Amino acid sequence: MLDKKMLPDTLPGLRDRIDEIDQKIQQLINERALCAQKVADVKVAEQGEEGVVFYRPEREAQVLRRVMERNEGPLGNEEMAKVFRQIMSSCLALEKPMRIAFLGPEGTFTQQAAHKHFGKSIVSAPMAAIDEVFREVESGAANYGVVPVENSTEGVVNHTLDSFRSSHLKICGEVEERIHHHLLISPNINAEDVTHIYSHQQALAQCRAWLDRYWPHVERVSVSSNAEAARLVSEAGRNGKAVAAIAGEIACELYGLQKESSNIEDHPENTTRFLIIGNQYVPASGSDKTSLLISAKNEPGALYRLLEAFERHRVDMTRLETRPSLISKWGYIFYIDCVGHYSDASCKAVISELRERASEVKVLGSYPVAVL
Repeated sequence: MLDKKMLPDTLPGLRDRIDEIDQKIQQLINERALCAQKVADVKVAEQGEEGVVFYRPEREAQVLRRVMERNEGPLGNEEMAKVFRQIMSSCLALEKPMRIAFLGPEGTFTQQAAHKHFGKSIVSAPMAAIDEVFREVESGAANYGVVPVENSTEGVVNHTLDSFRSSHLKICGEVEERIHHHLLISPNINAEDVTHIYSHQQALAQCRAWLDRYWPHVERVSVSSNAEAARLVSEAGRNGKAVAAIAGEIACELYGLQKESSNIEDHPENTTRFLIIGNQYVPASGSDKTSLLISAKNEPGALYRLLEAFERHRVDMTRLETRPSLISKWGYIFYIDCVGHYSDASCKAVISELRERASEVKVLGSYPVAVL
């Protein structure tokens, strides 16, 4: 780690040193970009234009982990990884810009998660519903999709789980996004004049205690999304109407609003997990999860026999969700997340036994554990 004593002591000297460092950083970034372009040329030459896969989730996860492991500060590990995340995104866009479908509209936390995972050098494709995200990726119109799957306070997103039943798409990655809500107003509006607060019903619920304490007499209006709330407030502000929205950082930037209050959620640890969906299986990255869809036989002890395989092969099961099968009365489908890659010997053994004991076992994908 560089010692501060090795740096100049004067302000002009420090500024000159920063300029020198910036020049070197810029040269190295461009050199990396040239390497990325060469990678694209080699891939096309070896695999052909149609069959080439430019984005490798396991490779990017490995690079970001190494960035965090070798980081010596003073920047934190996550901040350093975010810098490299955007450099990688820009370099990948030189190979082929990716079109990413996500649950819209623009300005949602799902778009925020897409930027966190892929960087901002992507073509954004907001969709009106989760099943539309699946269709967009299945048709090839989008390279990947981003959909919410669970929230630490609201629970699982059933629509996402149910969409995997009839889809051939695979889970290629995951993103965990800390959900921070902000009270937003237009720059030309006085907060004391606010008469209504707009937001999605879940956001209003997640900020209920804060609103009860600080804005008890202001009417709360539920709308289709936090992004829509921000759009309405932006439009109202241009017409001189004093209203506010509860939304996230990206909506604030997108609609030119300002934060009246930040991080107003009642539970600071409120986090949403998002899944990256695509058309290919992902090779092992060294730190992976596997997601399974299992239809159990309708017989006594069926669930026990399924779970017993995980214990005996020492495979850590991290999540179990139950959904109605929609095929047989009182039949159920289980969604299971476990630690490891489907190519690991232990995971292979579990999956093999599950197929002997269950009516159906579908590997939804193995993918790198969220790095950021």
